[in-house]
Amino acid sequence: MDPTPRQQLNLLLVASRHHLSSGDLRSLIQFLEKEDCGFDVTLQVADPLQQPELLELHRLVVTPALVKLQPVPKQVFAGSSIFQQLRGWLPRWQQDEVVSGLGLSLKPTELDGSRTQRELQLEDQLLVLRQENETLIDRLQSQERLLRMVAHELRTPLTAATLALQSQQRGQIDLNRFRDVLKRRLEEIALLSKDLLEVGSTRWEALFNPQRLDLASVAAEAILELEKLWFGRDVTIHTDIPADLPLAYADQRRMRQVLLNLLENALKYTQDGGTIAVSMLHRTNQWIQVSVSDSGPGIPEQEQQRIFLDRVRLPQTSGGTSGFGVGLSVCRRIVEVHGGRIWVISEPGKGACFTFTVPVWQGQGQEKMSTALTEGQSAP
Repeated sequence: MDPTPRQQLNLLLVASRHHLSSGDLRSLIQFLEKEDCGFDVTLQVADPLQQPELLELHRLVVTPALVKLQPVPKQVFAGSSIFQQLRGWLPRWQQDEVVSGLGLSLKPTELDGSRTQRELQLEDQLLVLRQENETLIDRLQSQERLLRMVAHELRTPLTAATLALQSQQRGQIDLNRFRDVLKRRLEEIALLSKDLLEVGSTRWEALFNPQRLDLASVAAEAILELEKLWFGRDVTIHTDIPADLPLAYADQRRMRQVLLNLLENALKYTQDGGTIAVSMLHRTNQWIQVSVSDSGPGIPEQEQQRIFLDRVRLPQTSGGTSGFGVGLSVCRRIVEVHGGRIWVISEPGKGACFTFTVPVWQGQGQEKMSTALTEGQSAP
């Protein structure tokens, strides 16, 4: 006699290549492929960039997302713990399958006080609605953070263009130099506007273009761009960048933003006659370490982690400086997307030293494959 056929569990994973590299989704896929979940599991994987209609069809407000298509009712799991959410729900689905297979109605008796099947279904639907509400709130918060960050980044090219205009009016730079600066700043604003338009279909972190990058040149450009903020203030800027510093693997525009933010903060909090230092070290074959230090008022130890959160400004300095407290948050997000980390070492009254790491260029991508192929063809 044939065994009773098992119920189908049809799942749809809406995730880009970037998402699929995460440990949570890798564990999810391996679990569904190797473990017996009590169902005949079918898993489909779709890229939201190639099939954007799925976002509207399943009302997905954030990706990655896992959609349970069958058995009904449909459920959506999203966020950074999809695998954990799935494992939490599997026992309930298995219980529903057994009850359905036996043809039981689960009608309650007056003595045990158990719930009706309708109540169980309403409870499931309520949990799904709560989850969708939490996902929507996370999405809105993410969009709000993005808007603040793009607004903050727009301030840099606008400030540079304003300073260039002032310099040209005072005769400090000629008209050709002014036009060149203005052209580059307008191009940056156009790129930031493109980021803002694209974020509706992808994550902010995906808008990066890492490539071979000379960090020393990027640092020199950032220092010159902020010249008006330190020129005439008797502020000394030291640089310590070794000649044999390897190329980095990073997005040029984003790395420039990190250095501009850190240098602008250092200039903001350093008094006239103070000192700012920019140094770079190549400690390992994988990472370059970049530091920006100042002789400002310093940061209390209890605040040194909190300052990298969104919209955090220190009460002891917020009264005398401008800004919305998102600059260091921008730096943290950019550095972390590159795989690095950022931290600060400081003592009150002794200045602060902000340090971040960025990966070394090691022939990533197609160039690395091309080099290997060329070496293979030239080998005897």
